[in-house]
Amino acid sequence: MEREAHPEVLSIENSSPPFDPEIGDYAIIGDCRTAALVSRWGSIDWLCLPDFSDGSVFAGLLDPVNGGSFFVRPRQHFVTRRRYIPDTAVLETEIETATGTARLLDLLPIQDGISPMGPMRELLRVIEGTAGEVDLSVGIDVRPDYGRKSANLKKRGPLGWCWIWGNEILALRSDLLLEPAPSGLAGAATIRAGEKRVLSLSYTRNDPAVLPLLGREAENRLAQTIAWWRDWASQCTYRGPYRDIVLRSAITLKLLAYCNSGAIIAAPTTSLPEAIGADRNWDYRYCWLRDAGLTNQALVSLGYSDEARSFLGWMLHATRLTWPELQIVYDIFGRTELEEAELDHLSGYKNSRPVRVGNGAYSQRQLDVYGEVAMAAETVVRNGHSLDPLEARMLAGFADVVCRRWYEPDSGIWEIRGPRRHYTFSKVMCWVALDRLIKLHERGAIVLRSPVERYRRVKRSIEEVIENRGFNKELGSYTSELGGNQVDAALLLMACIGYRDASDPRMVSTHDLIQRRLGRNGLLYRYEPGYDGFNSNEAAFGICSFWAIDNLAKRGDVKAAERAFEHLITCANDVGLYAEEIDVSTGAPVGNFPQAFTHVGLINIAVAIEDARQEVYRGRA
Repeated sequence: MEREAHPEVLSIENSSPPFDPEIGDYAIIGDCRTAALVSRWGSIDWLCLPDFSDGSVFAGLLDPVNGGSFFVRPRQHFVTRRRYIPDTAVLETEIETATGTARLLDLLPIQDGISPMGPMRELLRVIEGTAGEVDLSVGIDVRPDYGRKSANLKKRGPLGWCWIWGNEILALRSDLLLEPAPSGLAGAATIRAGEKRVLSLSYTRNDPAVLPLLGREAENRLAQTIAWWRDWASQCTYRGPYRDIVLRSAITLKLLAYCNSGAIIAAPTTSLPEAIGADRNWDYRYCWLRDAGLTNQALVSLGYSDEARSFLGWMLHATRLTWPELQIVYDIFGRTELEEAELDHLSGYKNSRPVRVGNGAYSQRQLDVYGEVAMAAETVVRNGHSLDPLEARMLAGFADVVCRRWYEPDSGIWEIRGPRRHYTFSKVMCWVALDRLIKLHERGAIVLRSPVERYRRVKRSIEEVIENRGFNKELGSYTSELGGNQVDAALLLMACIGYRDASDPRMVSTHDLIQRRLGRNGLLYRYEPGYDGFNSNEAAFGICSFWAIDNLAKRGDVKAAERAFEHLITCANDVGLYAEEIDVSTGAPVGNFPQAFTHVGLINIAVAIEDARQEVYRGRA
């Protein structure tokens, strides 16, 4: 069901790309340590080194003038078509001009730990002439640390060029002739059919620089990376009708998983706005525990239980410093201090300021995270993995925290800034935490600290509060807050996570009210306008739209679920990627990109539809 890549015709003076490309014009490449965004016009406008949340060397995405970029494009008018090499994260862009065609392959080679010594990170760009000839321009403008630092550019003879700042070095090797330009390096070349050129940009910090070889060795790194991704993709167990888009979502999740720890970040970008020109710009290059339960559910459902186990292992290791309390967000190394700062020298995506690094949400209280971590653990154990003694003790400790704090106000799943409130969904996730931890206890995976009846009693008390104060009888719906009259899309998860059956009358009426209040053009906003205290509106929230479909599938309305799902598939960009949000008028991606949580939603709902379809078939047999 993955849409065929469509051509983008460029007809602009001097063949320059748009000054502000759309978010959907980008595709992601990566090596499971960091990631780059490549525009359909061959420009790399975002890359942080050495890891996801480190400073950028290319941030043209957030400031076309001062951010830095690395482009390869024709000197005449051209058309591009792009796709991922099937079952990989290697991007192929076909370039067509009046005189010929070429293809550009972009990747970050995978380091398997077995091959000979290589650089700390490498960005590899391979240009192949396929017909006629194409005149190309190349430009590299390195701006370290979000453009806050200056790099010293040096020529290293036959070893190419390098940029040096502090204890970091970025080395460029190529068989193209490049010379200093007002902004970094620039060059031009004519590529004819059958010819191939390579650009290798490698990074090292604190160590002697290792310079990758070109020629056959570069082709080997390309082939090895394609083989690595295809081997990983072959393990996907989903065999339903949406395999292409599901596998693309799985590969995107893998790209956002930090291989050295198992942590999965929300997105590789910062400050792509939820509303152009507003203040809704946040740094998403961190790991949110609120995503954990659904993420592990998605991974396990596709056969990637080892990745789910690694993610759980990272969570339980990272949270030791705050145990038994849980912080809502950590960086990939488990650091807890994510102080938020604004980069005033960057203009922001389409002049949407501020550009932020760090995320102040780390200091919020969010009670739903206990349910998410418990869900993640129960999913892993139910699928054959075990817990070590320390992990089991940590999980048991969370049950006591929930019993002690479930009735307190918090900032909720949507991290509403300002006074804490009694969110209904936070209470639901406290119920889920006890539900899953009791199941782990009954399996013998953990040993709760008090008699199990204590936790069952608290679980019943939470449910009574939810049903008596979290459900508005006049509206016929669960509400965002206890005793409230507004709804938010997180309430749909009550059916997805097993608190209530999707066919329960209260869930059906809640689903219907949410659709009436928050739905538009087959998409869902996450809450009602103004609920978060901002004056500006935001776009529809991608994963919320998938939650609504999950409710349809779980109540057995397979045809309606399929129709809604196939509509949402059209909101992916041409290479199958989603941002955090979706413009309800155009279907265009909005916000940080690509967003792990949206792809998690797609996977879970594709699996739910297939499960519902099989259930219907079994009922007819």
